[in-house]
Amino acid sequence: MTNARRAASDRRTTTHRRRRSARKPVVASLAAVTLLAGAWYATAATMDLGGEGAGDGTTTAAEASATGSTEASASATASGTPAAAATSPTPTPTPTATAKATAAAKAATGTLAVTSTAVTLSAKFPYLSAGYNNTREWTRTTTAVAPNGTLRVAWPASDGIHVTPLTAAGKRSAADTVVKGAKEVGGLVAHNDGFALLTRVADTNKWKETAAALVRYTNGKQTFATKLTGTASHDTAPLLDGQLTWNGTKYGTYFVVHGAGGFADGHFGDKLAYVSAKGAKLSGGWGWGCSHNEGIALHAEATGAFTSLCFDDWRSGLFVSTGIGAPDTAPAVQREQCWAGYCGGTFAGRTGELVKSSTGRYATAFGSRGAASAAKNPEDASGRGWTVKPKTTTHQVAVAFLKTRNTPAGKPIYLTNTPGTEHVNVHIAPYGKDRLLVSWETLKNAKCASGTCTGTFTGTHLRLIDWNGKFQSADKVVTARITGDIAVQKNGSLAWAYAPVTPSYATALTGASPTTTTLRIARLKP
Repeated sequence: MTNARRAASDRRTTTHRRRRSARKPVVASLAAVTLLAGAWYATAATMDLGGEGAGDGTTTAAEASATGSTEASASATASGTPAAAATSPTPTPTPTATAKATAAAKAATGTLAVTSTAVTLSAKFPYLSAGYNNTREWTRTTTAVAPNGTLRVAWPASDGIHVTPLTAAGKRSAADTVVKGAKEVGGLVAHNDGFALLTRVADTNKWKETAAALVRYTNGKQTFATKLTGTASHDTAPLLDGQLTWNGTKYGTYFVVHGAGGFADGHFGDKLAYVSAKGAKLSGGWGWGCSHNEGIALHAEATGAFTSLCFDDWRSGLFVSTGIGAPDTAPAVQREQCWAGYCGGTFAGRTGELVKSSTGRYATAFGSRGAASAAKNPEDASGRGWTVKPKTTTHQVAVAFLKTRNTPAGKPIYLTNTPGTEHVNVHIAPYGKDRLLVSWETLKNAKCASGTCTGTFTGTHLRLIDWNGKFQSADKVVTARITGDIAVQKNGSLAWAYAPVTPSYATALTGASPTTTTLRIARLKP
């Protein structure tokens, strides 16, 4: 949940929601270009990210193995594999033995070598957003792949949302399409002849807030713009934290809504709406679901309800909301203290990635503080509220599995166990036929207050696991950030866009976002 929604939620006067302390106002502005003191930035045009930036713009990112790091040792311990311990000297392996071991390791895990291509932007991209307590978060970009293998990247600028067309290799293929007046990247679907964008547009309502909308462009021209909130449904969308998916026949749009009249006036929930290929609203979904949704995940299905997950603050946890919306009776994946700042925003880019296996299982990854205790809240007269006390002050990396679209498969598996280290910007994606890539950023010497942490950035980590959560590689630290949705290409390669800057989580974001006029398009081939 970002500051705009939190500030609005604090105006609530009804008693069936947990009351919160005052929130800080939104301070970021897409139009502003002022650089804040101590900002999370480096000049993109002059910065050298491990050799990225010379020649034709395509390079192999400089990467450092973190196999012997504290993070890797803790991860190994968490998996049941003992961390390396100090022992008496052992014989030095022969060169032949070392070569065989290295070859075997590469065969088992792959090289995790990220390559990237530079793309010059036609406008300034403000690559930071202010989260809860003004925590620094990457401004969301979304990368999507069309059936013919070409890519589209959506990113916000002061004049609207830009959608940049790219070749399968990540190089610009044409000029941007600019969706004028659009306010947020809530999700992107790439088509051979264009794209569909979930975004926010101007609207008239009691809160003077924007409306959610699905916009379709074909061959550079807008073919429909369908508003998904409005006066008739008593809702607005001051922000989306959304997901957009497509099953070849219809779109699924899942996003946050603010009640503007009716039973939910002034409250926040979420909405799932289906839209046809021609922009018509379809039956199914729901108009009001999870309370104060702190993280949304959606996966398109060929038939039936699209699989969905939500972080709900009233019931305090991660729930399977597939087909039912509000999780009064929904299966709990994990109990978490879901006050904003605790589980809020821990899904990637304030949303979730939900990966489906060939056998019909699902996996999602998130930052978790766990639960030292979890019980129904006796002060909640509805009997549905929960109180969860977090186990740790910092987020650790957790992966949860579903055995069907409706049913969790056991408890989440933790990939890290380093209480002094904060783990943010968690992502998961399919890696080849039977493995998963999980990534996150680490902050050492973390100092936490009111659910948010500052610290010293120590890298973007990549980790391979199988569909049982078993480690298939040690951590690898890379220079390529993962700052938005990941596209899976025809050959299984993963592609995403990121701002080529060095992050800093040392302080809160207390001014306007810095900007860049360059994106790098990263690719990782299994």
